[in-house]
Amino acid sequence: MTDRPDSIGLIAGNRSLPLEFARLARAQGVRRLVATAVEGETDPALGELVDEIVWLRVGQLSKMIRAFTDRGIRHCVMLGQIAPKNLFDLRPDLRAMRLLLRLKEKNAHTLFGAIAEELRKDGVELIEATPWLGPLMLAPGCVLGPGLTRQQRADVAFGLRIAIEVSRLEIGQTVVVKNGTVLAVEGFEGTDRCLARGGELAGPKGGAVAVKVAKPDHDMRFDIPCVGSGTIETCLRAGVAVIAVEPGRSLVLERPRVEQLCQQHRITLTTIGSPTAQAD
Repeated sequence: MTDRPDSIGLIAGNRSLPLEFARLARAQGVRRLVATAVEGETDPALGELVDEIVWLRVGQLSKMIRAFTDRGIRHCVMLGQIAPKNLFDLRPDLRAMRLLLRLKEKNAHTLFGAIAEELRKDGVELIEATPWLGPLMLAPGCVLGPGLTRQQRADVAFGLRIAIEVSRLEIGQTVVVKNGTVLAVEGFEGTDRCLARGGELAGPKGGAVAVKVAKPDHDMRFDIPCVGSGTIETCLRAGVAVIAVEPGRSLVLERPRVEQLCQQHRITLTTIGSPTAQAD
């Protein structure tokens, strides 16, 4: 798609990314925003940033699609997370039930790919949100907080190899390592719990290194790796000293607060490959 639509649907999950998108899309000329929001997940403040908001439960696929088709929306984006526990507590409608029964494997790629196909059947194209999110994208060479020691650089390189394999196998995107040892691998529980578990296993002195990546063929329509103030606060509580992400494929949310936390607590957020080594 070469031309950006001036009317967009927003399938909004939790946290701040849906709100950030709405602000940036407005600033870049999007005339009309219609959002679907998940009860108990999506920040109600989103309602102040869009033209219409339709609240629904996880699993109400027909209601979600109708929210767009009834309003003439032909393009939509999907942003924000859904708490993993709610994916097990969902009460699917008939259309969602048929979708789930068709899937032999249930992971982010297959599930959201199937939702995109259901949208397409009704004339709504799920597109990437990245054209509007450029101001949030981490550039190569970005370093917030202290520079890396030689050991931390080695752990970033080691963690990157592990994270690439884990993501390729559709297990998760994040690993936590220390001194060449894998402490935690992200599964269904999500990044924050993986960081907490890995930090705990690093011992009382902390110093763990987290690496977060996406698959080489990662579909950015469904999931854009993000780091926000909540991520840094989780690292602080867990004793994780470094979190490394991919440049050009990762977003930083609430950047002023993230920069403040990194400087104040000497936690490093860095893009992979950044020349930030210091002497041990």
